[in-house]
Amino acid sequence: MTKASGKFFENRECEYYPCHKGIDQINCLFCFCPLYHLENCPGAPVYKEKNGKKIKVCTGCVYPHRPENYDKIMDQIRDGV
Repeated sequence: MTKASGKFFENRECEYYPCHKGIDQINCLFCFCPLYHLENCPGAPVYKEKNGKKIKVCTGCVYPHRPENYDKIMDQIRDGV
């Protein structure tokens, strides 16, 4: 077991894999982004209007799927940011 083995896993058998194009490794640990609720998201969300409401569309964002962002995400979750 490697030191960072609890920070990354990739499920190539998932029916939605790959959920994002353009990256070699996808960290499936954050399949549903824990930062979705953030107004000031560190990723690259796009906002669209649907039925009179502004919704966050994260299909072009790979921030939570990059292994190097694990610690940053965990810090944000711990700090309640």
